[in-house]
Amino acid sequence: MSHVVSGGDLIAATSIQTLKGVGERVAAKLAARGLLTLQDLWFHLPLRYEDRTAILPIRQLQPGVPAQVEGTVEAVERGFRFRPVLRVAIGDASGATLVLRFFHFRAAQVAQFKVGSRVRCYGTPKPGQHGLEIIHPSYRLLADGEAGVLGDSLDPIYPAVDGVGPAVLRKLIMQALDRLPADERLEILPASLLQEQPWPSLREALLTLHRPGPGTDLAALAAGRHPAQQRLIIEELLAHHLSLRRQRIALQRHRAPALRGKGTLAAKLLATLPFQLTAAQQRVFKQIQQDLKRPSPMLRLVQGDVGSGKTVVAALAAMLAVEAGKQVALAAPTELLAEQHLANLRNWLQPLGIEVAWLAGKVTGKARTQVLEQVRSGQVQVVVGTHALMQEAVVFHDLALAIVDEQHRFGVQQRLALRDKGALAGSVPHQLVMTATPIPRTLAMAAYADLDVSAIDELPPGRTPVQTVALNGQRRPELVERIRAACAEGRQAYWVCTLIDDSDEVIAQAAQTTYEQLAAALPELRIALVHGRMKANEKQATMRAFKQGEHDLLVATTVIEVGVDVPNASLMIVENAERLGLAQLHQLRGRVGRGAVASNCVLLYQSPLSMMAKQRLATMRETNDGFIIAEKDLELRGPGELLGTRQTGLASLRVADLQRDAGWLPLVQALAERLLAESPPLADRIVDRWVGSAARYAAA
Repeated sequence: MSHVVSGGDLIAATSIQTLKGVGERVAAKLAARGLLTLQDLWFHLPLRYEDRTAILPIRQLQPGVPAQVEGTVEAVERGFRFRPVLRVAIGDASGATLVLRFFHFRAAQVAQFKVGSRVRCYGTPKPGQHGLEIIHPSYRLLADGEAGVLGDSLDPIYPAVDGVGPAVLRKLIMQALDRLPADERLEILPASLLQEQPWPSLREALLTLHRPGPGTDLAALAAGRHPAQQRLIIEELLAHHLSLRRQRIALQRHRAPALRGKGTLAAKLLATLPFQLTAAQQRVFKQIQQDLKRPSPMLRLVQGDVGSGKTVVAALAAMLAVEAGKQVALAAPTELLAEQHLANLRNWLQPLGIEVAWLAGKVTGKARTQVLEQVRSGQVQVVVGTHALMQEAVVFHDLALAIVDEQHRFGVQQRLALRDKGALAGSVPHQLVMTATPIPRTLAMAAYADLDVSAIDELPPGRTPVQTVALNGQRRPELVERIRAACAEGRQAYWVCTLIDDSDEVIAQAAQTTYEQLAAALPELRIALVHGRMKANEKQATMRAFKQGEHDLLVATTVIEVGVDVPNASLMIVENAERLGLAQLHQLRGRVGRGAVASNCVLLYQSPLSMMAKQRLATMRETNDGFIIAEKDLELRGPGELLGTRQTGLASLRVADLQRDAGWLPLVQALAERLLAESPPLADRIVDRWVGSAARYAAA
């Protein structure tokens, strides 16, 4: 992409090897950490700071607050009670004493600490047996009469780079900072914006963060509220947002088939369904219909809770493509989920005379050759499958709509491969992405700037909310009786374990053991076991048998988390629930409550619970709303885990934190619109600075 290159950009792109002390070996170590240019070092920001700009009297030390002190050695003691230990007591004019404690030391060190010698040290005091002590402080012995120079700025502590010592890294960063261009050559953001906000220039912000002066507000830095950080946060969020928008703009320059039929097939499908669409489903289908009429590719994410009816909406969208004589592909991440989509679509579409083909890893030999030929010739208009759909051998006659379910479970290249399948007809297919993991609004704004986001935010009528309780693991015997009673009434139950085999390290009941115990305790029930180490066809067969009512109780690992629909199952027991995240617990709970019978979810936990586990279990008891749960999950876990790092570069933001900095996103969005409209070259420079080559994958 051609765009303006300034003198500042040229300096920024200068190789690290132009710095003093960077030979081939050091350059290779830095490159392994992604540090290749001067700009990379400018943005390798400190994790925290140590304040050696002042000496604090020992009497004023606070437990847990790092500080620098200076004192005279009053006593030295070596001990060997449990392991070698060296204690050095120092005192100062404030009349207080501090103990320095070392567990790793050499004889030469002991000899250094003579009574009466002066020592300056830095560390975090904590209460000890005889007042405050610092364990393994950094220290320096002062010569007689030596005043000891104080630092004129806080000492930055940088993220470690393997094979490059902290002192060497610090020197290299300081050298790189000495080459920072003047403000006007470094600045990219429009002057009008900088005048509207009370931020420093980029040069000033970088120098402040690498060399904060005495009296800098450390609390503001730790909380990400310092103006110097905010200046960088805005630019970084803007770069990620722009890279996603740039992807979208590039893709929308392609042609896509405009599907402007009357919707006859969709209307026929609606008429044959045994249920009415909810208002939310109708609203989202209308949005999709409008998108598909345009000659540019639809890029829409449909998010909705488990059981909200996303598949029906996808099927209606597929009808618009089929009516136009085009093809539709639906990809799901597991065979189990893909098979369920296949069953639903065949059930709905075959009465309309539409064939649905099946393409997964286990379709081999003649059957596979036949399906590939039907897809290539256009004889089959709807194809359902796993990532097998994305393989090179699969050629479509005229693919107009690519539907991807649980898209965050696919790698970026796989999704690109499916999108490119439609390019053979001279256009790209419309893309419909579905997820049952509701995404908080703030995260959706940042992570899906390349997609229009729709939410199916109501459940179909007649669905009874699942009652959730959390019980101590000691109450397992009561649950066995509860299962006996539920199954005696003709209902089915799940018992989910978090490990397959017993492990000494983790106190978790393994699925295998639980299966054996329950089979012994409930001999009258038909009990099955499913886990991730079983062969795919065994797993499928067991799940299918459970769905058809051939088993009363299914003991499983979290492999059943996504997508299996068994309306007769009304009891879900999750063992060691404290080990799972909120999103996973919510997905598991969504396996029950799919029929009209009142359903229950029991979260069994092992004491003691961590604070986070307590909050998670409380959230599960309080609400069934996936969107509220997603917000809470974001609050507890942060965006990286929630999205999955394969999803976007957002998990690896350098300065910004999506949860903390969500308030800036509306400004970032508005600013992105402005830059793309008024100054595309500036937008390109911002993306190149922060995202670089990762930009092409960010929204694939």
